[in-house]
Amino acid sequence: MTYEYLLAGLPELKVGSDAPVSLEKLDELFDEQLRASDKAYLDLLRAPMNEETLEQGLKAKNRFIRDWFGFNQDMNNVLVAQICRKHGFDVKTQIVGEGEVAEQLRTHTSQKDFGLNELPGDYQSILALAQIEDLMQREKAQDAIRFEWLQDRTEFDFFSPEMVFAYYLEALMLHRWSILTIEEGEKIFRDLVKDIKKGVKLEA
Repeated sequence: MTYEYLLAGLPELKVGSDAPVSLEKLDELFDEQLRASDKAYLDLLRAPMNEETLEQGLKAKNRFIRDWFGFNQDMNNVLVAQICRKHGFDVKTQIVGEGEVAEQLRTHTSQKDFGLNELPGDYQSILALAQIEDLMQREKAQDAIRFEWLQDRTEFDFFSPEMVFAYYLEALMLHRWSILTIEEGEKIFRDLVKDIKKGVKLEA
C-alpha cells in the first residue's frame, strides 16, 4: 500500500527551519490514514526511546524501522564512548546492544577513532559531535545527521510507508527544536553524564 495522496498534500520539511505543520495535526492525519500495521510502527517511533522500545525496534520486521533504531543506537554509543573517555569512565560497561559498531567501541578503546574507520560507512561526522562545545549546537548537529540519514534512506521510496515514517520523524525533530531552550539542551547533556556515572562500577 502506498500513501500518494497523503504525502502529496503535506508541506516540504527542511532541516534548520520551523516545522510547517503541528505534530497534533500530523498525529490526527496519520492515525486516520495509515493501515493498522503501519500505524503500529508509527506508534513505536512515537514512543519514548528506552531499552524496551529499542529492543522492539531492533527486532521489527520492517527493515527501515530496524535500521533507524540501529542507527540511533550506534550514534548514541559513539557519543557515550567519547564522553566516557573524556571523563575517565569505563567505555566497555556503557556501550549497549550488539553489532559491529558496539563491538568496535568495546574492543578498540585505545584507538582515537575507536577503529570505526575500519568499518564500512562514514562515522567522521558522528565522531565530530563530541568536539562541539556548545551543547545546543551539538544536539542540533546530531539531529542534522539523523535528518540526512532519513532523507538518504527514503530518496527512492516514493509514497511508501517508510516515507511516512521518515516524514514524521523529521517533523518531530523540527518541532523539538522550535520549543527547546538552552537550559533544556544543557539538561539533556547533564542527564546523560549522570546516567553514565550511575553505571560506573568502582573497584573495591
